[in-house]
Amino acid sequence: MTDQDSTREAVRQRYADAALQVLRSTGGTRAACCGGDCAAPGAAADASQPRAADRADGSCCCDPITGNLYSPDELAALPESAVAASLGCGNPTALADLRPGETVLDLGSGGGIDVLLSARRVGPSGRAYGLDMTDEMLELARKNAATAGVSNVEFLKGEIEHIPLPDSSVDVIISNCVINLSTDKEKVLREAFRVLKPGGRFAVSDVVVDGPVPEEIRRRVELWVGCIAGALDRADYRDLLTRAGFVDVAIEPTRHYALADAGDAGLDTWLASQDPVERERLNRAFMSAFVRARKPRD
Repeated sequence: MTDQDSTREAVRQRYADAALQVLRSTGGTRAACCGGDCAAPGAAADASQPRAADRADGSCCCDPITGNLYSPDELAALPESAVAASLGCGNPTALADLRPGETVLDLGSGGGIDVLLSARRVGPSGRAYGLDMTDEMLELARKNAATAGVSNVEFLKGEIEHIPLPDSSVDVIISNCVINLSTDKEKVLREAFRVLKPGGRFAVSDVVVDGPVPEEIRRRVELWVGCIAGALDRADYRDLLTRAGFVDVAIEPTRHYALADAGDAGLDTWLASQDPVERERLNRAFMSAFVRARKPRD
């Protein structure tokens, strides 16, 4: 295997395991949190904190990445298993301007939570596609759509670097903390540009990094923040979107991750040794962001 193949297989296995955990459960058991379990490594879980299954919003308990992303009204309209399989870092459907009759594509759709929410917003005259490379997630997503009684959806098998849709066929592309997992982000963005209609919108949540971070520290934090991540620098993300042909690029932070939340003693020790100003910068360097861009009409 090449390094790219190995990374793709690791990502596929990670999400297959998460889907199987939910599929085998009869009570909507939460898939393993992207940011780890409720307790920091080596620490005892706080008995005062409810477990994920007890949370009204279905979020990973104590998790600063995947928790509290969706409103109670949104969650109430979804199957428990769709919520349980959610491993995103944002809520692109809340920030994207979706309109009745539009066609939406979710890159890396997982258990289908954002596809189902999008389908309701575009209405019966619209359509929502989910694209995922993991058979287990596709099985779960189709079951969730049937349970929710949503018919204007379709889940496709494929890789986000090779979108199985024709040119200029989609009004809006969304994604929830998935593009950072790709080993060829430039190809993902070119494919997104290709399938968007002229004037189409790119509106995704993703993990980004703001400014330089030592490579060893970056790797350790990314394993925590993004499961198996390769987060782009904020400036590089903007540059790749522009090179793909997009205009009106905007990257808006939605949640910063304090490095202390990683529960990594070595990381804490290293951070404490830094200059206070640099320590503060690094402590806000990793974030979830809403990335917005548009394909020109001409």
